[in-house]
Order: sequence, then structure tokens, then C-alpha cells
Amino acid sequence: MLKVENISKSFYRKRALENVSMHVQKGEIFGLLGPNGAGKTTLIRIINQIIEQDSGSIRYHGNLMTQNHLATIGYMPEERGLYKTMTVENHAIFLGQLRGLNKHDVKIKLNYWLDKFQIGDWKKKRIEELSKGMAQKVQFICTVLHEPDLLILDEPYSGFDPVNVELIKQELVEMRANGKTIILSTHNMKSVEEVCDSVALIHDSKKILEGKVSELQEERKTGEYAVKFRGNMIAFVNALWTGFEIVDKDILADDLFVVRLKMRGTSSLDDLLNVLIGQVQIQSAWEVMPSMQDVFIDSVTPKSVIQ
Repeated sequence: MLKVENISKSFYRKRALENVSMHVQKGEIFGLLGPNGAGKTTLIRIINQIIEQDSGSIRYHGNLMTQNHLATIGYMPEERGLYKTMTVENHAIFLGQLRGLNKHDVKIKLNYWLDKFQIGDWKKKRIEELSKGMAQKVQFICTVLHEPDLLILDEPYSGFDPVNVELIKQELVEMRANGKTIILSTHNMKSVEEVCDSVALIHDSKKILEGKVSELQEERKTGEYAVKFRGNMIAFVNALWTGFEIVDKDILADDLFVVRLKMRGTSSLDDLLNVLIGQVQIQSAWEVMPSMQDVFIDSVTPKSVIQ
């Protein structure tokens, strides 16, 4: 759907992006990840035609992107651009009309979203009366009013409490199920693991990694497993043999533990469970997969440092 090809951009001789390419498929949530200052926002502004790249190109549905394509894109910038003296309703009408909607349609769509978020009494409030989190929610609504095919969100969880973070995550998953494509830019890698299908990692102006989240994690797994059980820790340890090495353990209660183990040689999860059955009461067991934070650190750390 969106193809970024060899984009470079500099500001006053400082390189912001260096030969960055990535491919966002239709109907996926794509995470644009990296620390603050990596170049994520610069790339997003280039996609939205706010600034122009020095070199490279962007294709949207196979065609070189132009201003005409922006009508099908929703963009929520990290810097919240709400007019503080306007009411929520008037602000939505203003932004909706910029996206080609008429006033009547904006009101219908706005009422739908306000009712969905159970915030209908905000409609006549001025933006300056809202908390940061409330204003953030209004900006999200204004971003999706015209039902864009591609939604680009720059640090969308900033200012939200955990309850509203989950609310926005649920909306993004629902939009993906309805065929929408979403680019989610953030430096908080943990927050996107639950929703992103694919990611690109940007570091020091360069793309260092791109792929499916599951595949990137699979490539870097270390053969660790975790077991949650009730029983006696001594009995658990005694049941193990040389095919397993305890990495870490958490004591959840007097007789409730979570133990992380590393397999040695050809030992498998089945082997582990077979030696534990009858010795402790196993509640769950799972393979420990690296987080996207782990993937990022592994990708940017020189191998000579790791060794």
C-alpha cells in the first residue's frame, strides 16, 4: 500500500534520514519504532507532504504520492494541533471540512465517536477546558472522522492513562479488522507488541531492521522456557537433570513459583514437562520470546560488546 524507497533528508548538514526504505502492506498495523530523535517524525512528515525529502520516493497504491492522496490519509502528529478557544464540535467541523466532509456529515460522525467513547457531554466544551488526555482523545476522533484508508499516528499514547491506552489499542485492532492500514510511530516498543503485525526499527537516521514481529522474535529466541507451578522448589530442582539450566525464578506465594529455564542440547518442552509431572503441580508453561526492546538492543549493540 505504501512503499518508501531510499528516502534521505538533512537539516543544516545534520542527517535526519539516510537511505530509508520500508514497505507497509494494506490492512496491517505497522510499527515505526526507535528512540526519540531517530528520524521517525521526519519520515512521517515527508509521507504527509509537510516537508520534502532530499532524495528517494514514496509510492501510495503503486503511484508516486502527491497532495491529492492526502484526502485518504489520517494523521495525528505528536505535537497536538488543537485550537484551544474552539469547542470540540466546532473544531471537528473545521478539520472535517478540510478533509472534504460537509458540516452535516461531520456532526453525524462526531456524535458516533463521542457516543462510542461515552463522552457526549464534551461536545460544547472548549478545547482549553479539557485535560491533556481528554484533548488527546478529541484529536484522535478528529483524525479518523473522514474514515481514512491509511492512519498515521505519531506517539498516540502520550498523555493517556492505562485505561485509555487500552481503549485506543482496541480501536486500532478494530480498524485493522475493517481493512484499514495503520502506521504507529513510537519510542515505547513494549506498547506496540500486542497490536503490530510488522515493524521497522530506525536508529541514528537509518533503518536497521524491518519485518514481521513474530519472525523477528523467532529469529532471536534463546531457547528459554518458563514454568508456573505450585509445590516445593526443592522438588522442582531435584526433578531437573543436566538438560535444563535455571535462569531466574519469581516467588509469587509460599508455594507458587515462576521459573525460567534454558534448554541444553536437544532438550524440548515435552522433556521438561515429563520430568516435572508428578513432582509439582504445573499451572502453565510457555516459550519465552524476546521483546521488541530485546530485538532493538540486539540489533544496535556491536557484537564485540555482546561477546
